[in-house]
Amino acid sequence: MAKLTASETHRLDRAVVAISVNPELGAPVPDTLLRDYADNIDGVRVIYYVTALRQITIVAYVEA
Repeated sequence: MAKLTASETHRLDRAVVAISVNPELGAPVPDTLLRDYADNIDGVRVIYYVTALRQITIVAYVEA
């Protein structure tokens, strides 16, 4: 996170908020419990896992 610019942080934040509002937003990754959300407009891709308690673990990629 420390290496992200303010713009990249803002773009990633928008994706994280969208996922937190609707955890089923991303497409299921076959044969895993992971979900894949891509926002082509903001250039953000988020791979995440939703636990049984609805907590979300996230790995994100922001395109330059």
